[in-house]
Amino acid sequence: MKVIPAIDLLDGRAVRLREGRRDDVTVYREHPEELVAELCDGGAERIHVVDLDGAFDGARRHADLIARVCAASRVPVQVGGGIRDAAAARAVLDAGAAAVVLGTAAVKAPAVVQALCEAFPGRVIVAVDARDGVVAVEGWVEASDVTAVELGRRAAGWGAAALLYTDIARDGIGVGPNVAATAALAAAVSIDVIASGGVHSLDHLRALAAAGVASVVVGRALYDARFTLAEAIAAAAEVR
Repeated sequence: MKVIPAIDLLDGRAVRLREGRRDDVTVYREHPEELVAELCDGGAERIHVVDLDGAFDGARRHADLIARVCAASRVPVQVGGGIRDAAAARAVLDAGAAAVVLGTAAVKAPAVVQALCEAFPGRVIVAVDARDGVVAVEGWVEASDVTAVELGRRAAGWGAAALLYTDIARDGIGVGPNVAATAALAAAVSIDVIASGGVHSLDHLRALAAAGVASVVVGRALYDARFTLAEAIAAAAEVR
C-alpha cells in the first residue's frame, strides 16, 4: 500500500481541519513549500495537495503556491480543491501537477469530468467524500443524492485513474479510517481506491493494507508526530 502525505492549504499556510470544518483548524507551517523537500526526503512517492480555500469558495485560490509546490517536488503531486470546470483542471495540470482531483464537479458536472478523464488518461482522480455513505459536495457542506458506490462506479466508467475516498466524519480526528466502507467501495469498482481520513496510528495503516486498499493519504498524524513517514511506509509494507 502506498502512503501519500498530504499538504492542505488555507490562507497560504499548511493546515489540517477537523471533520472538514473551516473554523477548527491547526496550522502546521506558514510556508507550505518548505514541507515538500522534507516529505521527499522522508520517502514520499507522491504528495497530495488540497486547496481548502478553493474547496470552500468553489474556485482556485492558491494557483501560484501550488505551482511552487509542484516545482519543488521530486515526486508526482496530485492536486484538488475548488477545481470545478475543465479550464481549472487544465490549469492545474499545466502548473505541473501529475494528477487533478475533482469531487463536486463529478456530481454536478459529470460530463465535464468524463471528458477530462478521456482527454487526460491516468491523470484524473475522482474524490468520493461521504458521510454515512452519501456523497457531500461544495467543500463537504452540502449533501448530494448520490451514494459513494454510485459515484465510484460512474467514475470507473468514465476512465478515472482512481477514487479518493474520505469518510468525512473521521477526517482529522484520529478515530481510525472507515476500513469496512473503504474496502466495500474498492470491491465495488474496477479502479484503485485511495483511502483518506482518520488515520491516527500505524495499526490503522496496517488495517487498511490488510483490507487490500491500494493507497492512503495521511496528514494530521504525520504533523502531530504520531509516526514518521518512513515508519508509515514500513508499516504499510508489512502486510502483503
